[in-house]
Amino acid sequence: MSTPKKVVVFDYGFGNVRSAERALARAGADVEITRDYDTAMNADGLLVPGVGAFAACMQGLKEARGDWIVGRRLSGGRPVMGICVGMQILFARGIEHGVETEGLDEWPGTVEPLKAEIVPHMGWNTVQASAGSPLFKGLDGDARFYFVHSYAVHDWSLEVANPVMRAPYVHWSTHGEPFVAAVENGALSATQFHPEKSGDAGAQLLTNWIGTL
Repeated sequence: MSTPKKVVVFDYGFGNVRSAERALARAGADVEITRDYDTAMNADGLLVPGVGAFAACMQGLKEARGDWIVGRRLSGGRPVMGICVGMQILFARGIEHGVETEGLDEWPGTVEPLKAEIVPHMGWNTVQASAGSPLFKGLDGDARFYFVHSYAVHDWSLEVANPVMRAPYVHWSTHGEPFVAAVENGALSATQFHPEKSGDAGAQLLTNWIGTL
């Protein structure tokens, strides 16, 4: 029997860490909730949750040295996954109530208000997954995921100049207009939706992610 993969849910004060812990454990991971630097650095996978405001999450992450941990893990090709605002802060900047906040800038792009008749986008929605995605393996186009957000990235602008590198898988949903619902880019994955609250589809996605570690 293979040893379960060690996954750290990074606890920086902004995220449903217990829900994530339970979902990852059900998916077969050995899970620990912590902000300890060495534990987070040495885990097979690091999950960064996030709820609330972009600026507050960035401040909390920096205070816990999470920005440094994410950067160091990715520079060594060690997997990181962001969820909800934990995905949004991976982009270059966020704009909320007219205030611009710098993100981690792992991807270019701006997190902006959703343009829809009903905001927040709260509830179940489908995802238009890119063909060949490891994260969405075994999930068809009818699979539904749970979203709770008022902001999103509407444009994907990262280009891969090196033909040896695999282009990112970028997945979309629509609420009023299309927005980025998930990204897989080498060691870095992220979802705007909450897989830990998305039933069987979310469980399959987390199982797929753990399988890539």
